[in-house]
Amino acid sequence: MKARSSGEDRVRLALPNKGRLAQPSVTLVKEAGFVFEQDSRQLFTPCQNYPMDLLFVRAEDIGEYAQDGVVDLGITGSNLVEEAGARVGRGLALGFGHCRLEVAVPGSGQIASLGDLDGQVVATSHPRSTAAYFKDRNLAVRLIEVNGAVEVAPLLGVADAIVDLVATGTTLATNGLRPIATILDSEAELIHSLELPPGRRQLCDHVTLMLASVIAGRGKKYLMMNAPSDALPRIRDVIPGIGSPSVMQLADPGMVAVHAVVDAAGIWELLAPLRD
Repeated sequence: MKARSSGEDRVRLALPNKGRLAQPSVTLVKEAGFVFEQDSRQLFTPCQNYPMDLLFVRAEDIGEYAQDGVVDLGITGSNLVEEAGARVGRGLALGFGHCRLEVAVPGSGQIASLGDLDGQVVATSHPRSTAAYFKDRNLAVRLIEVNGAVEVAPLLGVADAIVDLVATGTTLATNGLRPIATILDSEAELIHSLELPPGRRQLCDHVTLMLASVIAGRGKKYLMMNAPSDALPRIRDVIPGIGSPSVMQLADPGMVAVHAVVDAAGIWELLAPLRD
């Protein structure tokens, strides 16, 4: 694909076409208010209510596409951006697709620490990140690049250790492996081209704002309650950060309606004290 001319006035957003990041990415864009038709056979679809086109491609390629100006924005895993060495703008973590790039060894073996891997063979799906990690620690390892089923490499006797993505650790344990170091933590993130013309930059800023608003809202709950007017000081003590809640007078002169946005994770801890 070729980079577009600076005169084009439509944003191009790349989304993963398959894998664990695909559906959450589509859901996020739709929750942000962007309307588009989705068909698994389509690689390209226009947004119906914003000057933006969506491109569905491999998550591994999105960093390079953004670097080369083929797309303006992209959603992909931070581990993939690191592995590609893509020169792109970064900064908006999206809160899904969490995983870790870990060094793992056979649980029954003699390797106890990273230092024991000096001179050993390591199989990995992330050769660039792995090579940089061991080089920074002055450990000489021989890398074998494996695409898929990295966990079986020690069982087959072709590697002494592996470096692979881990979400829950279940697959490692099933294959008799245990982690000994984490190279990086990863999640889905929004990246952008560093070569945006002014017109598209403003459009991209609007898209970023809409996506960021959805992410921020996912961690919040809207709390509404009726309370005696003289209870407001105690309510502020119970709910952290409620310095300026919305307070409305009710028909009963001694009662008010209190509305506040609170963290979703802690709302259950607030209900009993507020009731009391």
